[in-house]
Amino acid sequence: MAITLKSREQIEHLRAAGRLVAETYEVLAPHVVPGVTTAELDRIAETFIRNKGALPVYKGYGAMADRRGHLVRPGFPATICVAVNDVICHGIPGSRQVLREGDIIGIDIGVVYRGWIGDSCKTFPVGTVDAKSRRLLDVALRSLEIGIEQAQAGKHLGDIGAAIQTYCEGQGFSTVREYAGHGVGRSLHEDPVVLHHGTPGTGLALRPGMVFTIEPMINAGRPETKVLPDQWTVCTADGSRSAQFEHTLAITDNGPELLTIL
Repeated sequence: MAITLKSREQIEHLRAAGRLVAETYEVLAPHVVPGVTTAELDRIAETFIRNKGALPVYKGYGAMADRRGHLVRPGFPATICVAVNDVICHGIPGSRQVLREGDIIGIDIGVVYRGWIGDSCKTFPVGTVDAKSRRLLDVALRSLEIGIEQAQAGKHLGDIGAAIQTYCEGQGFSTVREYAGHGVGRSLHEDPVVLHHGTPGTGLALRPGMVFTIEPMINAGRPETKVLPDQWTVCTADGSRSAQFEHTLAITDNGPELLTIL
């Protein structure tokens, strides 16, 4: 595992990219209403990001080819990832996907701004949601907050995962195992891998200068997942709803600094 510690100057560059992500959410939020298509949300986000002199980092990301150079998975086709109801992550926006009253939608936004990455996710209620969905959103957000509280120099990655797992399971929910947080810098995915389950006191020790995401994906039902035929969209295996919140943060001697806020 090759961890690149960031200087204060580099962290400020990452903060500028993260702030742009936060601004994009401010622009999008009023449009997350019944009747809007996820393609329209994607268009709004991309227009805003490009007008700010940045690029959507997810667009074209993750294309895979076999040994003969044949494309076996296309790059992600959109600016934002959308996760409606039972979708956990990496959902593709579409013109036929219309949000309805009572839905929940996770919106994951990544940008590259002046060579540095900003990455964050929020889950929104669409109109009025039922009590179980509202509680899922509350637990998912609190799971992120609890993970951030553990992001202290001298603690371990396992402390973050264990705190999230203990809390969400204690509330009757589950945390996804297959997908994790990650280091952030000039690349979208750097070391370390940040699991949202684990054992206290285990894993990599946290040091000032580390920058990574914490992004627990919390399911109302079981933690198991399935990938749809588009090779991107990840859903809950049991059809239960899922919610996610994510921030990028820097480890400092004075505690974690959130980089994806205004």
